[in-house]
Amino acid sequence: MRWMDKPIVAFDTETTGLNPWLGDRMIEFGAVVFHLDERGRVDESRVERHEFFVNPGVPIPPEVQKTTNISDADVVGAPPFAEKAEIIWGLLEDSLSVAHNYDFDQAVLASEFQRLGRFWPTPLAEIDTLDLSRRFFGGARGHKLQQLAQRLDIRLVDAHRAANDAEACGRSFLAITSRFDAPEPLDGLLQWADAIGRPPQDGPLHLDKSGRVVFVEGPHRSQPVAMYPEHLAWMVVARRREQTEWQYRYPESTRSWVARFLRLRMAGRAIQGGRTFGADDWAPESCAVPDPALRG
Repeated sequence: MRWMDKPIVAFDTETTGLNPWLGDRMIEFGAVVFHLDERGRVDESRVERHEFFVNPGVPIPPEVQKTTNISDADVVGAPPFAEKAEIIWGLLEDSLSVAHNYDFDQAVLASEFQRLGRFWPTPLAEIDTLDLSRRFFGGARGHKLQQLAQRLDIRLVDAHRAANDAEACGRSFLAITSRFDAPEPLDGLLQWADAIGRPPQDGPLHLDKSGRVVFVEGPHRSQPVAMYPEHLAWMVVARRREQTEWQYRYPESTRSWVARFLRLRMAGRAIQGGRTFGADDWAPESCAVPDPALRG
């Protein structure tokens, strides 16, 4: 499968704060869908722009209003997330999804979906342009979206508005893939970008009817893999004896996917602002408080 033949959905969120798992809510969603032509260039006639406010049900803090230029008056008449959930789900499902500081925006939307009893959709790829900036521009002084866009000669007007940031993010991703010769096959792109995709179809993990990645076998059969990181870690190194030699229990494709998932979604860090440091102060990377210096 060539990734260039699939829609590329760059997205961004604006929120009431930086703690989506501790109650902060989304106030604006923006996504820009790109389609590439046979030469791998953006078909400008097919670019789709989606942007809308969401009523968070809580006041927007003054510092957020100053940064985003979004006020309580802007969102008071907007629909709640529940009325926009299906649109967002449809955009991300079966797409190559791209965001800058992906973990934060994924955490925002996952927490909103969770309030509705729904799960995160299953994009074909989850690519972080922040990671790409750090890898390909390691000597740069900063890796904010504005800085990345400037290095790539991409125009970003009215930063900190969701659709504008999303468009700059998507065009930055495409510029990097062109400049640094990203592989054409989807599997190759995932390796090149160190990104999460769907698990291998012939392995011990699969998508259930709700779109969750679950175990096919073993003690946690049919359970979401994110609930059992210790079992995932075992899968990376598990071996069994085959005649006279010890062989890995799971194929390389599965072990590679699991290793990336653990590194990108389950790595932990301390929640900032606490006075103590114990088990309750540790969260998965996608649930922990992000560095505000990377948001814009």
